[in-house]
Amino acid sequence: MGIVQGLTEFLPVSSTAHLVVLPILFKWDGALVNSLSFDVSLHAGTLMSVLVCFYPDLMAMVLEKKKRPLIKFIAVGSVPAGLAGVLLHDRIAGALRSPWVIVCALVIFGIVMYVADLYGKRRRSLGSMRTGEALWVGVAQALALVPGVSRSGITISAALERGFTRQEAARFSFLLSLPVIGGAALLEVPKALSAGPDADLGLVAAGFVSAFITGTLAIKFMLAYLSKRGLGVFVLYRFMLAGVIAGWLWLAG
Repeated sequence: MGIVQGLTEFLPVSSTAHLVVLPILFKWDGALVNSLSFDVSLHAGTLMSVLVCFYPDLMAMVLEKKKRPLIKFIAVGSVPAGLAGVLLHDRIAGALRSPWVIVCALVIFGIVMYVADLYGKRRRSLGSMRTGEALWVGVAQALALVPGVSRSGITISAALERGFTRQEAARFSFLLSLPVIGGAALLEVPKALSAGPDADLGLVAAGFVSAFITGTLAIKFMLAYLSKRGLGVFVLYRFMLAGVIAGWLWLAG
């Protein structure tokens, strides 16, 4: 679960889709999968990945005046997802957390990714970003509450649509994940503390470490990959995953 979380949080293939479907397919222990402590550890692991990979960028945003607007853009872009998470998270988690919703979202937003990647002008850097564009990417990020959408996929697509290069779109997507992932972890901490030790400490540590390592590798891979290639392979993977899930649902009856 930690490996899946770390990889799919930053690859545009939907972490929620994998984390919902894999335990069902492999009949993993529900006590671990539904453990609040374990959930917090996975979020903390991926949060640490972003902090480690973007430490130079974060320091530059604090120390260099020309980089400071990025702080405002990250704050503005985080508002829609933050509001949606607080107001709608429980409803969405209950009503839309089904395999068929995931299948549809994988396909529909895979097409969105393909179109944005194909027709985006891919000329701009983050230095030319405007407040309205940060809000646009933030609104797109809020859609990722729907399982199967992919937070990184939809935010990269939204930035590509505004003309940013693939690599710059990915950089902003990953930086924008800091408040969202951190907020998600913090929201679960009080619940986890009140629930008591609902998961073995060794399992929690394994989830954190594996999510951190694979998350770090995924970030570095995506930034290098998108400097030379497009999103096509991830779109194809989304379609294949949707087909596998749909086939399994059909056979399961």
